[in-house]
Amino acid sequence: MKLTIASLIIAIAAIAAFGQAPTLQIVTADPNLPSELFYGNVKVKPLRVRPGTNPPQFITIGDSDFYTQQQYIDFLNRMPDQSGFQFWLNQLTACGNNVGCLEAMRVNVSASFFLSIEFQQTGYLAERTYKSAFGDGSGVSTFNGNHNVVTPIIRFNEFLTDIKAIGKDVVVLSQGWEAKLEANKVAYFDAFVQRSTFTSAYPAGMTPAQFVDQLNTRAGNPLSQGERDQLVSDLTGGAKTRAQVLRAVAEDQDLVNAEFNRAFVLMQYYGYLRRDPNAGQDTDYTGYDFWLTKLNQFNGNYINAEMVKAFITSIEYGNRF
Repeated sequence: MKLTIASLIIAIAAIAAFGQAPTLQIVTADPNLPSELFYGNVKVKPLRVRPGTNPPQFITIGDSDFYTQQQYIDFLNRMPDQSGFQFWLNQLTACGNNVGCLEAMRVNVSASFFLSIEFQQTGYLAERTYKSAFGDGSGVSTFNGNHNVVTPIIRFNEFLTDIKAIGKDVVVLSQGWEAKLEANKVAYFDAFVQRSTFTSAYPAGMTPAQFVDQLNTRAGNPLSQGERDQLVSDLTGGAKTRAQVLRAVAEDQDLVNAEFNRAFVLMQYYGYLRRDPNAGQDTDYTGYDFWLTKLNQFNGNYINAEMVKAFITSIEYGNRF
């Protein structure tokens, strides 16, 4: 399903700022997703006009249909399927003119995309794969005083590349989706262990025990002794490849549980703001540190922590549209 809109582009820029007239560019990073517009190096925000309206009605992120569509784009990296789109749209329209109901439902609908099987098996898997392979990143925070914080190591551009690979042509509940997802995962992990960053960290001369132990250590030791020993045995005997061992660690349920809150906060930045936590208006990880601390204080309850609500009502999120 794709919400059909007409776009009226209004670009106001001083030619003097560029020295010559800039060029209007349509940038299409993914042919299956909406393009972005640039006037020179300046991103242009379009006015979206709802077709068939006279006088024209402009579409905003406050409109339930556009908001629903955007959740698919931002978290699943695809346009909506008709049945899924209608299901989530109905959750919003059922509120009618009840502002409080709609505010709460917008939070729940959006959070449901992070919590969905499709995202957990694609975007969240990519985050855990980087964690398993390369461990943690680090940054500076001024929240409650200057200090260093441990952060997810995956970066936004890496995340976009990997979610596209794992989620290619996958629409959960559509016919054959499980087979497509499995094939994508196999191809993803086979390619991942061939990347130069991975082969540099895990040279061919490593023993099976060294390979498994390094993955386990960087993942935060999610494997039990028995699980660790079995993977070493499987790799030694050829029952599993390096790619399959990496996948086994990344999909370990203990890692899934341990990394959940960190990934949830990270995806607020990746999904809503489309940037790294220490990019844009944030020069460090203070914001990330604040929200992770608050989410942990509320035991992962994003509603009580008011985390999703804060991001979807932020000026930065609204300015994207």
